This record gives sequence, structure tokens and C-alpha cells, in this order.
Amino acid sequence: MARPTRHSAWDWVIFIALLAGVIITCAPFAWMISTAIKPNAEVFRFPPTLWVEAPLWDNFLRVFTVIPFGRAFANSLMVTGAITILQLIVCSMAAYAFACLQFRGREVLFLIYLAALMVPSQVTLIPNFLVVRNLGWIDTYQGLILPFAFSSFGTFLLRQYFKTIPRELIEASRLDGCSHWRIYLFIVLPLGKPALAALAIFAFVSQWNNFLWPLITTTKPEMQTVQIALSTLQGQFNTDWPLLMAGSVLATMPVLAVFILGNKAFISGLTAGSFGGK
Repeated sequence: MARPTRHSAWDWVIFIALLAGVIITCAPFAWMISTAIKPNAEVFRFPPTLWVEAPLWDNFLRVFTVIPFGRAFANSLMVTGAITILQLIVCSMAAYAFACLQFRGREVLFLIYLAALMVPSQVTLIPNFLVVRNLGWIDTYQGLILPFAFSSFGTFLLRQYFKTIPRELIEASRLDGCSHWRIYLFIVLPLGKPALAALAIFAFVSQWNNFLWPLITTTKPEMQTVQIALSTLQGQFNTDWPLLMAGSVLATMPVLAVFILGNKAFISGLTAGSFGGK
């Protein structure tokens, strides 16, 4: 029997390491789903079991009656979808200006944009809250959406990708009489679909999981997002873990769906020059 070569042995080491990483990554999700279909008595059973003989699928329905989960879920979809669309519009226009237009102070202004990436979001939390409160936007959709309508990271991501678009193509369009708006809408945006998809996934996942901002800007149950609604299931002395995990499973579905639908475009946006540029 031939001995495996060093190359094939190394491939097996890499495969085992990757397989271990996949198991470690997926284990919490498997346990979350397992807990969601268990009765309370099974949650702290020792030794623990991953699957129960009589799963309680009713937990997924009960979460809609114990808390206003349906309204919170709809709020999260509305807020997250609006923020994602606004970031795509605003960031793509800013990125087009930085990548394709020539104006005085462009590089200095872009460095200021990059400097905003180094400012922690916690630093701007209180100023943003004071602005929203003074505008009377507490417990409103505009208070949840508009502070996140722009992203410095999104502008940087799209700008780096737009700079990979051949300059000759843009110059030829200008010679043919295209305005900046037509170049932006019919040339830059279609060619920038991979980067736009990557930004859309980043924005959607980030805002869907946003907890702190909705926590401080909403006081009414009908304005809460899904993350805030789920937190109400955790009590100081008692927590209904099957109910909480059932809600968590449902809250994970939109993020999983967005990533599955945009997986190819997301990978293409990251590998086709989005973080490169000229």
C-alpha cells in the first residue's frame, strides 16, 4: 500500500481543521434549534440531549402570543430594508463622486470620510440621541432609520470598487454627451452590482442585529424591533428558554435568506477589487 504523499497528508490536515471549524461554528445554531423545540423540563436535563422524542413545535406559534413578535418582526423588516436601500443610494452617489469626479479637495475630503471609520459608534450615540429627541423622533420610524442612512464604510467599499471601472469607458460616455447622472445610473451602477450586493448584505445584517439604538429610541411596544421584543422574554429570575430560542430561530431566518440569495454577488464583490482600487 502506497504511503500518502506529503501534499495529500497536508490536505487532510486542512480538511480536518476546516471541518472542526464548521462544527464549532454550527454547534450553537444546532443547540438553539434543539432548545426551541424542547419543553422547559428538558432544557437543563443532564446529560443534555440534542433531540427530544416529542418536539414542541408549538413554541414557534406561542412566541407570537406571548409578545408582539409579529409587529416587532415587521418593524425590523421595514427599518432594516429602508436603511439598506438608503445606504445603497447615498453611499453609491458619494462613492461615484470620490471615484469618478475631479474636484478640488477630493482626496482631503475622502480622508475625512475615512477618519469617521475610526470613531466608535458609542461616541456618537448620545449626540445622535439628542438630535433625534429634539426633533421629536422618539418612537418614530424616521428616528430609527435616518441616523443610519449613510455609512462611511459603505462609501469606502463602493469607491474602491468604482475605481476599478475603466476610466476610458467613463470618458467615452462623456464624449458621447452623457451627463454625470446618466453615467452614474446606466454605467457605474450596473457595473458595480457585486459591490452593491456586498454592501447590501453588510448593511442588512448590521441593522437587523442592531440592539442599542432601538433600545434607547423606542418606548412603545408597537415600535420595538425584533431584537428588543426578544429581550423582554428574559427575566431577572426566570427565562422561558424554549420560547426565547424559538423567537431567535425565527429572527435568524431573514439574515440567512438574504445571505443565501446574495451569496454569489457578495463573494464576487469582495474578490473583484472591492478592497483594492487604484
